[in-house]
Amino acid sequence: MKRILLVPDSFKGTMSSREVCDIMAGEIQTYYPQAQVIAIPVADGGEGSVDAFLSAMGGEKVKVPCQGPYLEEREGFYGRLPDGTAVVEMAAAAGLPLVGERLNAGATSTYGVGQLILAAARQGARRIIVGLGGSATNDGGCGAAAALGVRFLDTQGEEYIPTGDTLDQLGTIDLSHLDVALEGVELVAMCDIDNPLCGPSGASAVFGPQKGATPEQVEVLDRNLHHLADVTAARLGEDLRNLPGAGAAGGMGFGMRALLGSTMQMGIETVLDTVGFERLLKGADLVLTGEGKLDTQSLRGKVVVGVARRCVPKNVPVVAVVGDIGDGVEKVYELGVTAVFSINRVALPFEQARTRSRSDLQKTMENLMRLIWRMEQR
Repeated sequence: MKRILLVPDSFKGTMSSREVCDIMAGEIQTYYPQAQVIAIPVADGGEGSVDAFLSAMGGEKVKVPCQGPYLEEREGFYGRLPDGTAVVEMAAAAGLPLVGERLNAGATSTYGVGQLILAAARQGARRIIVGLGGSATNDGGCGAAAALGVRFLDTQGEEYIPTGDTLDQLGTIDLSHLDVALEGVELVAMCDIDNPLCGPSGASAVFGPQKGATPEQVEVLDRNLHHLADVTAARLGEDLRNLPGAGAAGGMGFGMRALLGSTMQMGIETVLDTVGFERLLKGADLVLTGEGKLDTQSLRGKVVVGVARRCVPKNVPVVAVVGDIGDGVEKVYELGVTAVFSINRVALPFEQARTRSRSDLQKTMENLMRLIWRMEQR
């Protein structure tokens, strides 16, 4: 074993993708001290996405003054990668942790996210990845769009910045004043969910309650997002409310695509494209990936399957080291995964198992590398 790639997702609630990489690398180097180990921690779009990209590729974190979820002044940041690509995680300006106990999905704004995007563009980024995840908002991305020059006019023709509670006042949208700094900039919205904007699977119904919305407020927020979609469809001549991922981050996915012309991409595809995965894969003997739970959701193109698909044409074996293994996941083998190993060594409730996840991962990796090393000695 001369070259091994590590491409794990985080194990939610237990280990970051960087921590998983470090533990995996430690056990590999015990058995293969001369091996080249390339770590590519995966970002999912939420909090920590900038750090994951910087860890995988290098670069720097750029601090930027911006406004928070309630338009309060704060310091945000974005990541600048060596090739000039910028990475913005919306959680840095509109994240749930920033509101503390002041949960109010109808009053919070993504305005600060737009400020971070604009700062990156003005500082020369020609490609900007925006991670959609961990937001405290439900404004359909209107706040971010307003910060970038999109004008929202109410039914009286007055300009305002809509929030989840005030989207019903929207009369027209003026897209003609988008900031010139965005000309020629490629925007990529990175998210790992495929929820539509509205309805029982939409932003308000699925994610509103965790942002403090009562059942009655969810109805209002959903109705208001429907209104946003109606007004936008009239302006664009295209109805995007059912676009997969439109409901991400309180409808930020919708706003990125409909108002800012962004492309939508799964997190793993964004990461693999950005790091030049095919180039790194050349000469690799093994790829290790993983996530907290491998289940039927994983089959829809998340980290393990996304990595495996890229490895199939190069005939590189892929081993998934995961927390739990759900039922009905056998299709992963058809999609390119060579083997799946669970780190759970003792049957315990999650709250107990999480406290030993690092040692369980270490021991599982030790066994796996011991097996591979022993077979190579034959």
